[in-house]
Amino acid sequence: MKIVIGADHGGYALKEVVKTHLLEQGYEVVDKGTDSGTVSVDYPDYGRAVAEAVAAGEAPFGIVICGTGIGISMAANKVPGIRAALCTDPYMARMAREHNDAQILAMGGRVVGPGLAVAIVDAFFAAEFQGGRHARRVGKIAAIERDHCGTR
Repeated sequence: MKIVIGADHGGYALKEVVKTHLLEQGYEVVDKGTDSGTVSVDYPDYGRAVAEAVAAGEAPFGIVICGTGIGISMAANKVPGIRAALCTDPYMARMAREHNDAQILAMGGRVVGPGLAVAIVDAFFAAEFQGGRHARRVGKIAAIERDHCGTR
């Protein structure tokens, strides 16, 4: 499976850890940047790049990382059709997939350590959307988006 990943300078180090882990697990990883943890860059650029790639079907899932995960998840969620979930533990990651059909996992490089990040990533990709009542709720999220954004 292909996964698109991106981070700003605050998430760069964790992105590299996560990317290495994904490659070791046999995933194909498309890195949208940044390529440095020392040069200050703007997290919306990387959240947008990953979210647009997922929305366009370049990959079914993405991961975005900034210092806290907050800003980059906000940016990713502005792309129509995207559901990016900021997760700080494996339970949240599992629920993001099972109940919310999230396609993008967001984390904070200054909030989550490498070992926990790997556990979060593994939980996210091990889970599957459960559908049922959750599909109705995800549909309501899409309806809000349509009503306010004129999209799908």
